[in-house]
Amino acid sequence: MNAELARRNMIQNQIRPWEALDPEVLGSLSIVKREHVVPAAYRNLAFADFEIPLPCGQHTLAPKIEACILQAAAPPLSRAYTLEIGAGSGYMAALLAQRPLPRSLYSQQRRALPAWL
Repeated sequence: MNAELARRNMIQNQIRPWEALDPEVLGSLSIVKREHVVPAAYRNLAFADFEIPLPCGQHTLAPKIEACILQAAAPPLSRAYTLEIGAGSGYMAALLAQRPLPRSLYSQQRRALPAWL
């Protein structure tokens, strides 16, 4: 699998049609390696348009949903902190950390994060 090509295709064919067009969001999606935060058995499907199962009955969100949430959650310039509850794979926290703001990101998970993070 060519991960870079798959990532570009994901952005063009899944993210953009859902009106997630913020350049910062698209930049974050281009940088953060989604294939690194899914279980090994699902790495070839990391860019597919569906939820990927995680340990303990959790799952990732579909990439287009993650992009829409990230775009909608753009913090006002006056906010210095962001709190994410339900970290799951840690992918959304990694995407949020790419944004110029917040200056501090707190990510809370009630279970231990997966070993691959």
